[in-house]
Amino acid sequence: MLKGKTALVTGSTSGIGLGIAKALAAQGANIVLNGFGDVEGPKAEVAALGVQVSYHGADMSKPAEITAMIEHAEATFGGVDILVNNAGIQHVARVENFPIEKWDAIIAINMSSAFHATRLALPGMQAKNWGRIINVASVHGLVGSAEKSAYVAAKHGVVGLTKVTALENATTGVTCNAICPGWVLTPLVQKQVDAKAAAQGISNADATRQLLGEKEPSMQFTTPEELGALAVFFCSPAGDNVRGVAWNMDGGWTAQ
Repeated sequence: MLKGKTALVTGSTSGIGLGIAKALAAQGANIVLNGFGDVEGPKAEVAALGVQVSYHGADMSKPAEITAMIEHAEATFGGVDILVNNAGIQHVARVENFPIEKWDAIIAINMSSAFHATRLALPGMQAKNWGRIINVASVHGLVGSAEKSAYVAAKHGVVGLTKVTALENATTGVTCNAICPGWVLTPLVQKQVDAKAAAQGISNADATRQLLGEKEPSMQFTTPEELGALAVFFCSPAGDNVRGVAWNMDGGWTAQ
């Protein structure tokens, strides 16, 4: 379905980003990966799906590097048809104790990077009258949780940016939507499970049940594969008039 298209997925060397990149690749899209850590492994996973794959290591807190990444995608594949703004970091602390540098980094990477990548990718999409911008927000773009002020503020901002981008392009073939996952078993969340188990002297399984039980009625994690399938739907003809939604995939978290 996406043969001949190019998808740029930020924060895609693991977790949600890699899951979405692989789902788009399975539909024929060429992929530009971005992120830290192991690069060759994720590149091989995507290439095994029969598409071309490239990588750019832009630091998503730096607008100049985001510009270079978009230019790399244009030079390599002729443009960006699908932009998935997924890069994100987390820090947990009460507002009065929240380190200023952590606040600034989370706002820059989780929210401002989505703005910079979007503003740079939009002209090419508008010229072709086809494009998909998918912002990976969070259930925390819809509700709050204690000790996550920067993350919740950034993700609420991403949902707002999604709506404005969608409205500004509403009469064109360019759509913008947000995916709002609940708990997804990524390396980031596994660290929280491990910390909970260690702090309370309980098993990993009990810590997992406790984590899910606090928020997620389904008592199961959303998977990167499920999120990838939703991204594919947004890119399909069935998604042509889905514009500006914040689609929660959260096991009932926000239904309570």
